[in-house]
Amino acid sequence: MNDTVKDAAAAPDYKQTLNLPQTDFPMQANLAAREPKMLEAWEGERQGKGLYAQIDAATKGRPDYWFVDGPPYANGDIHIGHAVNKVLKDMIVKAARLDGFHAPFTPGWDCHGLPIELQVEKKFGKVGDKLNAAEFRAECRKYAGEQIARQRADFKRLGVLADWEKPYLTMDPKFEAEQLRVLSRIVANGHVTRGFKPVHWCLDCGSSLAEAEVEYQDKTSFAIDVGFTAHDPAALAAVFGTSGAAPIRYVIWTTTPWTIPANKATSVNPELDYLLVEMGEHGRLVLAEGLLEACAKRYGVAAPVVLGKARGAALAGRTYAHPFDAANAALPILCGEHVTLDAGTGLVHTAPAHGVDDYNIGVANGIAVESPLMGTGVYAAGTPVVGGLYVRKVDEPVINALREAGALVHVSKFDHSYPHCWRHKTPLIFRATPQWFVSMDGNGLRPQALDAIAKTEWIPGWGEDRIRGMVAERPDWCISRQRTWGVPMAVLVDRRTQTLHPDSEALLRRVADAVDANGLEAWFGSSVSDWISEDAEHYDKCPDTLDVWFDSGSVHQCSFVANHPDKLDADGLAPQADMYLEGSDQHRGWFQSSLLTSVAMRGRSPYKAVLTHGFTVDEKGNKMSKSLGNVVAPQTVTKTLGADVLRLWVAASDYSGEIAISDNLLKRIADAYRRIRNTVRYLLSNLHGFDPALHTVAPDQLLSMDRWALAELGRVQGEIQAAYGAKQFHQVYQLLHNYCAVDLGSLYLDVLKDRLYTLPEASHARRSAQTVLLHIAEAMVRWIAPILSFTADEIWKLLPGDRRQTVFIQTWYALPAVGATSVSDADWAVLLEAREAVKKELETLRAAGTIGSALDADVALYADGAAEAALAKVGDELRFWFITSGASAQPLALKPASAREAKLESGVTIWIAAAATSAEKCGRCWHRRPDVGSHAAHPALCGRCISNIDGPGEARQHV
Repeated sequence: MNDTVKDAAAAPDYKQTLNLPQTDFPMQANLAAREPKMLEAWEGERQGKGLYAQIDAATKGRPDYWFVDGPPYANGDIHIGHAVNKVLKDMIVKAARLDGFHAPFTPGWDCHGLPIELQVEKKFGKVGDKLNAAEFRAECRKYAGEQIARQRADFKRLGVLADWEKPYLTMDPKFEAEQLRVLSRIVANGHVTRGFKPVHWCLDCGSSLAEAEVEYQDKTSFAIDVGFTAHDPAALAAVFGTSGAAPIRYVIWTTTPWTIPANKATSVNPELDYLLVEMGEHGRLVLAEGLLEACAKRYGVAAPVVLGKARGAALAGRTYAHPFDAANAALPILCGEHVTLDAGTGLVHTAPAHGVDDYNIGVANGIAVESPLMGTGVYAAGTPVVGGLYVRKVDEPVINALREAGALVHVSKFDHSYPHCWRHKTPLIFRATPQWFVSMDGNGLRPQALDAIAKTEWIPGWGEDRIRGMVAERPDWCISRQRTWGVPMAVLVDRRTQTLHPDSEALLRRVADAVDANGLEAWFGSSVSDWISEDAEHYDKCPDTLDVWFDSGSVHQCSFVANHPDKLDADGLAPQADMYLEGSDQHRGWFQSSLLTSVAMRGRSPYKAVLTHGFTVDEKGNKMSKSLGNVVAPQTVTKTLGADVLRLWVAASDYSGEIAISDNLLKRIADAYRRIRNTVRYLLSNLHGFDPALHTVAPDQLLSMDRWALAELGRVQGEIQAAYGAKQFHQVYQLLHNYCAVDLGSLYLDVLKDRLYTLPEASHARRSAQTVLLHIAEAMVRWIAPILSFTADEIWKLLPGDRRQTVFIQTWYALPAVGATSVSDADWAVLLEAREAVKKELETLRAAGTIGSALDADVALYADGAAEAALAKVGDELRFWFITSGASAQPLALKPASAREAKLESGVTIWIAAAATSAEKCGRCWHRRPDVGSHAAHPALCGRCISNIDGPGEARQHV
């Protein structure tokens, strides 16, 4: 064996003298496999008491934070939009607990309505085919329960901690009963009316629709100009200041030819000027002066001749004949301010059964609301032209009949936005039917609702303008539906007057009690005489069900009765929610229905604040579509990347606009997750063997850099706390990621490695570093708990100290106060900027091949004034700050010619001389020091390493 081999064999293994990191927290998260096991533990730990129940019990004594969950519909698997929604809610509730609140999270489901009926019909047919109504409802209930179980499993897999074992369900008899009590309060306050009004009617649903069930799509329709022949043309000509008995026609323009059979009047604006015009082959026509040019162009008339002019008010009371009416009955000209010059002719075809404006002006003028169109979409037999025909098939027969009657002035195709059913995507019709309404103006509901909107915080702020405009303009709310599966409109109606029984409030409460005890069949299976004895023969049970938006709109009351009855006030009313959160479409949906039910029953908003999030799109801004192949399913993400990566994507996204997602974006988020995880792994691995009760260093005994790091931790925590408070989760993500990547990864933790690894395990300087690492870990695990819930739970259990109480009941970490040191904040600012300048110089040497790592270099910095003083304060420890083998701060007067100028961001100029060192490399700390080889017992070590392993250990004051 030669001498070299002998020396190598005899060389001691100094690795054993280092404090190398140790932790059970793996670098590879393997979330897809690890999270389901953690979920099982959450549901079953602590002698069968699930984690949510533990959290709720442990926080019971705190002030309440009420978050009301908007219910998803119990039909089909959850999609990525559901995931965004539920994760945002979960983050808000968990953050509220950090703020010191008791924050229950009761999830819920919307269970009634047409989509579930349609699913049951696929299997059993319509009511009466194989099942009676009661059996059909039972199957609907069963189907909804199956869908809830599927959705609940997916929501739980996302790490959403909620009361999954006791959700509120709109089909729960307790909920249904309380919903009827809500209705009774609204009836008692005088807001419920019955009317034969035009409503959006879906021919495929066979029912009226709420405003929130209507969406607008482009549609191509026939646009027709129709001439209604005036009675007494000579008298009409005189109104225009001319003479002659030649026929005159009032010209209307419409895109709904199918409504012509229901025409009952024609409306003009009393303030507009109208012309009597000779329009070539079309003869004498009446139209608005402001639309003459457009009409002439449309009719192909180059030189129309104006015969006279009159105000619209002068036409009021004139009459005309319907082109399909053989009896030539007189139909009136009415004055209405809804008539404008936006399009058409300035005269509006008025069919009170098929339009809101038409209805209003018809009722104001005593015109009967009649229509030959039945609920099936078929015109009644005997109706001229269209009798027995389906409404979607009558446009062309109507146009042909008008042409034959000489009434068709013009016809063309017209592209416009038109209301469609949000379920079937088919065009709707306006159809007058007897329905129940919550009146917006009859008893002051509209101004009360607008006042409540003004008292609510809207996030983002534009939400207030949006819902205010909708409520200000909306029609009465039609709350009745012609469905089988739903909460009954449990009222008795007088056959003679079509009004409610005078004791309806009390009757509704009695029905509610019966439903609470025996379910919906307590009403559906009853007769009038079961509820009243006097005048029972004069009353009918209302056959309708309540609008499903009334179901979900009553959650603010019903969910508390079912799940938190101890929180009701003396009048049995629920507390106001601190927060509602849903997608931006819910200003016209759940936000609005909740607002109206709450204001109608108790005179105030159900919520203090409302947060709106956008819809999910792909990275190019396209909507999710199976045909485009850009759908990202949450189930796929949790099976591959894990729920915490999905949750981090939700947090990182600015929910105020569209939320982009794709496989590429998720990969980037997964990289960010790894950065956060590896940062925490560093913290945990260097806390091995640290006992907080024995080893914590008091704040005033910490090294200068550790005190600075602790102060920085406090600053970042304040910013993160504020971002959580403002519900700006993307800012939380940015602050967290920046802290891990820059403040810690590129600075503090990088500098600490030497102290943590090479100093004696129990040395003061090392314990000082570990103390701050624990403070950082304690704070960070709380920061990430609302977002990276699985990871936070994993971290929490590995932190030193007593961790029997879950991380999810913790409040913000209370950081110790940090006293001043000889190195001031201003000094640290100089040191930070100098460090960046030195790194650039070292990178130049590295690029030139002069050095390999920073420890191959010595640096000297030259400055004067405050900059020199700041650099000199840390003395010989400056090399640890720069992670070089040697570093010194010297007066500017000593600057050599080789020093390079560096202008710091603060405006200060320093000079840097960096060069490769010729010193030998220490075999333990890898610093190149002149004293390496000068100690016979440890010829491969530098002097400080020898002191650290065989002596008292080196002393550190600053770095």
